[in-house]
Amino acid sequence: MSVATLQLKDELENALLAGHPWVYRNHLPSVRLQSGDWVRLRAGRAAAVGVYDEHGQIAVRLFGGAVPDAGWYRERVREALELRRRLVPQATDAYRLLNGEGDYLPGLVADRYGRYLVIKTYSEGVTRAVLPGVTKALGGLLRPKGIVLRGPEGLTALYGELPPPKLTVRERGLRFVADLHHGQKTGLFLDQRENRQLIRELAGGASVLNLFAYNGGFSVYALAGGAAHAVSVDVSPQAIEDAEENAAINGYAGRHQGVVADVFEYLEQDTGSYDLVVLDPPSLAGRKSQKRAALRAYLRLNARALARVRPGGLLATASCTAQVSPNDFREVLAQAARRAGVRTQVVHEAGHAPDHPLRPEFPEGRYLKFLVLRVLEK
Repeated sequence: MSVATLQLKDELENALLAGHPWVYRNHLPSVRLQSGDWVRLRAGRAAAVGVYDEHGQIAVRLFGGAVPDAGWYRERVREALELRRRLVPQATDAYRLLNGEGDYLPGLVADRYGRYLVIKTYSEGVTRAVLPGVTKALGGLLRPKGIVLRGPEGLTALYGELPPPKLTVRERGLRFVADLHHGQKTGLFLDQRENRQLIRELAGGASVLNLFAYNGGFSVYALAGGAAHAVSVDVSPQAIEDAEENAAINGYAGRHQGVVADVFEYLEQDTGSYDLVVLDPPSLAGRKSQKRAALRAYLRLNARALARVRPGGLLATASCTAQVSPNDFREVLAQAARRAGVRTQVVHEAGHAPDHPLRPEFPEGRYLKFLVLRVLEK
């Protein structure tokens, strides 16, 4: 295999030695390469091999010191499987199997849903150069019913068969319907699993309001923990239909109410109060230039949500906006408390579930912030 060598500035030597998996386009010399070409980068005494992308800010994703072969892919997948066997809770068959950069496979994630694996790639180069080797390793080690690639136009079968339109999976014994063809992310928000379990532990006897509820995951966990009643609010009729189905298949239909509404408008109109409010909006910024608008939206949402919490109750609030740092988010929550005229205490802070491992040299890998605030009168 032909591998082009690109010489970087010597000042990038430490970055290559540190193991950061991305090289930005403005750090490369002018080149004529195609997405999927393997390149060897050199800076001073450091060298690394990666996959080139023609488009986007990230020009090269790094994969170590040599072009991966079948044995390398198999070892990365084996390492990932070993970690999940240790960390994934019992009675759970939906989880993150490969977490991209965190599992030393930049630009690619794979999620397990029962007997099916769903892969998403975030790089044309990785799709061309890396996906075949990962698919072969997953198929050989796991023998699933199917491995599919989730793209803008739906699912493409890579191994075995396509999954059915809807599939029922388990999380800690609770059942959820997953739409692998059209659902958010690869079907479910698997990164919030441990945070859903915390809500289960906190919800005994509570009235619960779940905002941006998607398929009602937090509501079902709250009801499993003994919540008196849960209201799921989402702008998507299909999401609320799925939330009601998930409440029903777990035996909680009588204590669950689904509401189709824009959450911003709902919070302005609703005058109810709750023991526990869950606020889990989608990402509010896709690039750095949108960060300020995202912070304003988080301030408005959290101030309104805090006003719905009874004194002594809890707000569980999340941000999956990568451009918003943990410190940014805490500052917004402090501002929101002042706007709502309440006092708050942070009683819990977390990120994604442990099947979404991070690398210390890659802080960009942490995107999810999840805090639980106790809400007190001024």
